[in-house]
Amino acid sequence: MKKFRRVIDGLTTSSPVNPGGSPACGSAAGTPSTAPTPRELEIQETLMSEHFQICKTVRHGFPYQPTALAFDPVQKILAIGSRSGGVRLLGRPGVDCHCQHESGAAVLQLQFLINEGALVTACADDTLHLWNLRQRRPAILHSLKFNRERITFCHLPFQSKWLYVGTERGNTHIVNIESFVLSGYVIMWNKAIELSTKTHPGPVVHLSDSPKDEGKLLIGFESGTIVMWDLRAKRADFRIYYDEAIHSVSWHHEGRQFMCSHSDGSLSMWNLRNTAKPFQVTFPHGKTQRDGRKESCKPILKVEYKTSRNSSEAFVVFSGGLSYDKAGRRPTLTIMHGKAITVLEMDYPIVDFIVLCDTPYLNEVQEPYAVVVLLEKDFVVVDLTQSNFPIFENPYPMDVHESPVTCTAYFADCPPDIIPILYSIGAKHKKTGYSHKEWPVSGGTWTVGSQTYPEIIITGHADGSIKFWDATAITLQMLYKLKTSKVFEKPKTGDVGRSAELVEEDPYAIQMISWCPQSRIFCVVGISAHVILYRFSKHDANTTITSLEVRLQCEMEDVISPSDTENTPCFSDPSGHSPQPQPPSPRSNTPDSVRDSIPCLKVKDRMIRMPPGYQAELVVQLLWIDGEPPQQITSLDLNSAYGLLALGNCNGLAVVDYLQKTILLCMSTLELYGSADPFQRLTRSPRKNRQSTSGLTELSDNQVSLDLERSKSPTSDHVNGHCTSPTSQPCPTGRARVPGGSEGPRLARRGPGRPPFRKAQSAACMEVSLPVSSLTEESRENSFSRSRSSSVSSIDRETKEAVTTLQFAESYGRKSDALPMPCLWVGTSLGLVLIIPLSIPLDEQERQEDPITLAPTGTVLMLKGSVLRFGFLDCGGAVINSPYEVWRDQHAPDDPDRPRKRKLVNFSPSSSQEASGDGHLAVVCSEKQAKVFFMPSQACLYVHNITESSFVLRADVVSVCNSVCLACFCANGHIMTLSLPSLRPLLDVSYLPLTDMRIARTFCFTNGGQALYLCSPTEIQRITYSQEMCDNLQEMLGELFTPIETPEAQNRGFLKGFFSGNAQTFDREELFGEAAAGKASRSLAQHIPGQGGMEGMKAAAGGVVGELARARIALDERGQRLGELEERTALMMTSAETFSKHAHELMLKCKDKKWYQF
Repeated sequence: MKKFRRVIDGLTTSSPVNPGGSPACGSAAGTPSTAPTPRELEIQETLMSEHFQICKTVRHGFPYQPTALAFDPVQKILAIGSRSGGVRLLGRPGVDCHCQHESGAAVLQLQFLINEGALVTACADDTLHLWNLRQRRPAILHSLKFNRERITFCHLPFQSKWLYVGTERGNTHIVNIESFVLSGYVIMWNKAIELSTKTHPGPVVHLSDSPKDEGKLLIGFESGTIVMWDLRAKRADFRIYYDEAIHSVSWHHEGRQFMCSHSDGSLSMWNLRNTAKPFQVTFPHGKTQRDGRKESCKPILKVEYKTSRNSSEAFVVFSGGLSYDKAGRRPTLTIMHGKAITVLEMDYPIVDFIVLCDTPYLNEVQEPYAVVVLLEKDFVVVDLTQSNFPIFENPYPMDVHESPVTCTAYFADCPPDIIPILYSIGAKHKKTGYSHKEWPVSGGTWTVGSQTYPEIIITGHADGSIKFWDATAITLQMLYKLKTSKVFEKPKTGDVGRSAELVEEDPYAIQMISWCPQSRIFCVVGISAHVILYRFSKHDANTTITSLEVRLQCEMEDVISPSDTENTPCFSDPSGHSPQPQPPSPRSNTPDSVRDSIPCLKVKDRMIRMPPGYQAELVVQLLWIDGEPPQQITSLDLNSAYGLLALGNCNGLAVVDYLQKTILLCMSTLELYGSADPFQRLTRSPRKNRQSTSGLTELSDNQVSLDLERSKSPTSDHVNGHCTSPTSQPCPTGRARVPGGSEGPRLARRGPGRPPFRKAQSAACMEVSLPVSSLTEESRENSFSRSRSSSVSSIDRETKEAVTTLQFAESYGRKSDALPMPCLWVGTSLGLVLIIPLSIPLDEQERQEDPITLAPTGTVLMLKGSVLRFGFLDCGGAVINSPYEVWRDQHAPDDPDRPRKRKLVNFSPSSSQEASGDGHLAVVCSEKQAKVFFMPSQACLYVHNITESSFVLRADVVSVCNSVCLACFCANGHIMTLSLPSLRPLLDVSYLPLTDMRIARTFCFTNGGQALYLCSPTEIQRITYSQEMCDNLQEMLGELFTPIETPEAQNRGFLKGFFSGNAQTFDREELFGEAAAGKASRSLAQHIPGQGGMEGMKAAAGGVVGELARARIALDERGQRLGELEERTALMMTSAETFSKHAHELMLKCKDKKWYQF
């Protein structure tokens, strides 16, 4: 444990930042620096590097771009493969595991080793992998890479160790599952077909052994050729040549007939007694035309033919087959049971489906009970036991992507009562009509771990909806859904109003979320420059929604210059006494004035009935001004104890009193400094010295948008929804200035009708106008690898800066303050921090009536890069939480015994100190560096330059292991943690090899050493950076494999066994073993040994923990092998004893016989 002694109340203050952005009290990159102080501050830091380790915990949501499906009917485990090489394993709720092929090749097919705890995957890179599912984190045991042939189909018979592999050349190879090597037995395509056939039969599309005789293999070729191959005799029993291409084949359980699906939408039935032609051909969805011909239909991609004990009629389930003339119809799954045909329409194209049956034996009555249907963006299970075929309610969170996710928020250690309340409200709106039977995918075991605490994940979506998820104990369950679009009027058909022109798609998309779990006040920022404030109530209410409109638009032509002091500034009186000033626009008489002072969306102005849950109370909207749309809101914070809401964008800052429904402050960022501007910028009006625009270059929106992906500044990116670069134009309404000229070219300047935001998935994205020079030079570099210059000369060219972060806190607005008071901390894109003191009445009655006064004091702190996050610590190093109001239901029935007063909880910096004037520490993190200041003296105690080559995307002050640290996620994929307050580096891991915009927009940290991000458009990946959680992760994960006795085969009876042939005496080892078949060519396939479960230990591979883990795994594997060897030895001994016994009995029986008696 290390003690750090630093300043707390020196008379010196932090020196101003030099032009390069480095503080005077700073040192080299990565080296903390201190300021001398008269007194000593003793803080014991307990966090060490050993407390941190990066590890993936669990993945939620629907597998992105699924490709394959498999089911283990004994273990009742489901597997889904994806195009990116992922495999998702699902069992009972809580049993959810994600595996990833390192190659990233698409998964073509999945085959369970039924009831063996293993899975075979066939990938698009022509590699077979064997996964061990008997451990909580599955791992690859063996891999087999085909070098000369491409894999098209695989089949593994039940209780067999030989895998049939069909290839694109039409050959069939056989792989030993135990050793994962090829057998010398090969079925060549030219031997399977007749010698007289002149054409190649095509790739193998189907392989299956006959239910009647396991020694017969049915091979289906794409061209329509079907061959029944006798494995013993090594010849074809029969061959079928059909005109239509084959997509799938399914056997009747008796093995006397099978069904094929074809490309013309037909189903053909074949009997083994007569294979010359099918005994039945049907077009389930093809009608007979007037000329007697069937209308053309789409291909039937898959068919399954299953029998049932309770009915003489079989189930025939297939996908596709609709007629071509029915354009616009959705994808269908058809269930034929006797003469009844049921067509189930799906929302998305069908990828694959499986009929679930009671028995794993193919030669028994199948007794189907459900159909698992894998769609492109959904997962449906249909109940076959009921005549109306209802679907099961899906217990997995497969609808995260119901509307594209645009932002996320993660809250750990929430109040324990919030989850049951949200669930009870959300349960009232659940859909009905589901099957009442138990969810059929019920394999594995899972128990809630001992170290659990309430966790909630909130997702914002493109359609304006908000979803609350219970994320406790690495699970995810939907709690409550809120639709923000209900606050606004629906645009009328044919309306050419502002909402239709402002946003082409999804005008309600969510950009930002702010939630106070204690007071249950919820606030969202929408893409149409609006903020909605919600309060939670258990009762319904009839209320009207208050709407406030804010003019937060300050053109460069309209800012104050020394020669234009008579102009009216676009901000209110700093004293805040005027509730909502509306200054006249200098250009109100222009033709565009029709779009002046109007919001993007129209709030409902009538009485609205609101159901229990979150109920809208206030809407704040930014206005169009002089034909220019409002800019996106880039920062937001609310405080329930103060009753205040603050928002900012690249034009300025607005503070709203949501209790009195008034606007307290609305001013440009530059005006917040007053005379304390550290750069002494003088605003000037370009109108006075406007030059000719004949030599300027006008670029179209399309060209800028194309160049933006390569040329955007790291602080003028799409990531946080704000433009923040001092070297590029931060606001499309202004004009970029090029060095050497008083005015530069106008790039991508929006006209009155141009939408500022294009689509919902880029809800955090914003067009940025760039100088011409940057389009030629910076476009060659990746947007995540540039560093920016923040020189004074470039700052002089800019008169605007964005408000990038806001936070209310109990702090000190001035150096002379003796006691803390409510303050608003403001961080900007130029790395400047302003502190605005607030004067809030303490009496509740006065708070409701008297105005709040706030005025910037000129206090400025400086960092390199755009400011991202604030945090506050007391003098003991503990986090100071923001004050909040205890939740009370405003719409509850009046109770005379219960007071209706507001109950506030205040965490003052002085509450934990004996002396009230001891002050506190302020942690400020920017894109480039972190600093710790002591308040009220504003002395810089520590500074750490986080990165030089990249920039920080997300930073949070979080609690880990009963202590506190600063967690950062950088654009180059690094995750870092720094100790507080000394800013010692504790962890620096390159976690993500490539960062894309989705990850950058949705990555967030939370307490307990956890974080999450959207790893694909449909999946949420949760990770941990805590060593303690990594150690306990094995206990939290579910078990995929549980020991279950394999069900016994039905007694077939003497006559049935006698007439069905010698199916039970077929020995594959005798045919396919090395002794009989020889070795396969080494050049055909290459065996690759697996890592055997070491993937999860990569992070610890270099240390003692890694060595111990490897030894433990090796010991477990050795023990498992010894156990298997012991079982085999016992079987051999039993077999030997049986043989000896029979031999002795035969000897006794025959020893007294004469030779002629034999």
